[in-house]
Amino acid sequence: MFKYLLSSLVLLLSGCALAQHASRNGLPYESWYLGFRAPARMEVWLETADIEDTQGRFYFGMMQGIVSLAYRGDPEGWGTRISSGSGRDIYNAGLPKRIYVRWQSLVEPQTYSAIIDIPETVRQQMLSKAPSILVADRYDYQRFLSIGLAPGGWIKVWVMGTTSEPVEVLCTRAHIEPKGSYQGEYNGEYVKLDPQVREYLKTHSIPYDSWKCPGM
Repeated sequence: MFKYLLSSLVLLLSGCALAQHASRNGLPYESWYLGFRAPARMEVWLETADIEDTQGRFYFGMMQGIVSLAYRGDPEGWGTRISSGSGRDIYNAGLPKRIYVRWQSLVEPQTYSAIIDIPETVRQQMLSKAPSILVADRYDYQRFLSIGLAPGGWIKVWVMGTTSEPVEVLCTRAHIEPKGSYQGEYNGEYVKLDPQVREYLKTHSIPYDSWKCPGM
């Protein structure tokens, strides 16, 4: 009897904790994921990623550093395998309303900044489930938001689940940051380019047009 009561108490407390957690972000999951990636070899240093959620709350400096990319392969286009990218789970926040990004395109080099407005249709998609491509009869919430950053300031956004197919939801272009890297700090210096990428660029050009948004 004691073990039964103890087990019931543990389940009750766990349920209360989950309910409190869910009430803080109003979502059917504890967190959503924000990730960043770049085309193969097109190295990017993310200076900052700031979030405004649907409740009007701001979360600053949620991500920085080298974003996910392959150091081999053809950089043209975004590739056939879209990953969630390097990033983090965002806890205790509603879904994103706007995401502000500033990054260094190290292969140019150039600094870009953009405010990415996330449409309501995308948020609704993040609240829906999609079929798994690995497990039959399994459906995953599309809680992953992956942002691609490319030379020329091109931005592409996908949503996806843990094992569901990525879906492209947005394409836009950033502006050149007039203050340069780190908004003019550190004498305008850029993060050092990876030696492998530097060697590649000696004999290859940057395929800017392969990342352009249709109609832009």
